[in-house]
Amino acid sequence: MTVTANQVRIIGGRHRGRRVRFAPGAGLRPTPDRVRETLFNWLQHEVPGARCLDLFAGSGALGLEALSRGAAHLLAVERNRAAVERLRENIALLHEQDNALVVQDDALRLLKSTADRPYDLVFVDPPFAAGLLGDTCRLLEQHGWLSDAAIVYLEQDAKHPWPELPGNWTLHRQGVAGQSAQRLLRRSKPG
Repeated sequence: MTVTANQVRIIGGRHRGRRVRFAPGAGLRPTPDRVRETLFNWLQHEVPGARCLDLFAGSGALGLEALSRGAAHLLAVERNRAAVERLRENIALLHEQDNALVVQDDALRLLKSTADRPYDLVFVDPPFAAGLLGDTCRLLEQHGWLSDAAIVYLEQDAKHPWPELPGNWTLHRQGVAGQSAQRLLRRSKPG
């Protein structure tokens, strides 16, 4: 997705080239093109048919890109009302209402409940200054949000150390681009 004036462009899949708008907001920073392109190259065989969870969805760039590339279902969680409304409009614009649900909620509060069904692919890109990665990962693992071999994408400020992660998650890929650091982890079923 290319970012211009509160717009992102989907860069791959069936919605390639479509521009969607996102609500302007403090701290809202869609994942840059270069990072998204690398991420979805890493995930090219994992996305089709996957159940995706986009936490701290913001612009929805990661979740919409996953839908465009064949994800079966998307649950996007965002607490900012304007961002939620715009994300719902974008899902309708792309005719993805049957494949996507947007929930206005605090991600950590939602994760404290038990998931109805586990997710195969999870995007975790919280506001950099909030320090939410560690708690988010712990709750994903504790409350049944992850399928046995789930893949979890984490993004954070490159200046911060990575939090302690669940012991059954293994590092699959990692990178740094500008101010952000990224990790792609694979979960194995706890022994």
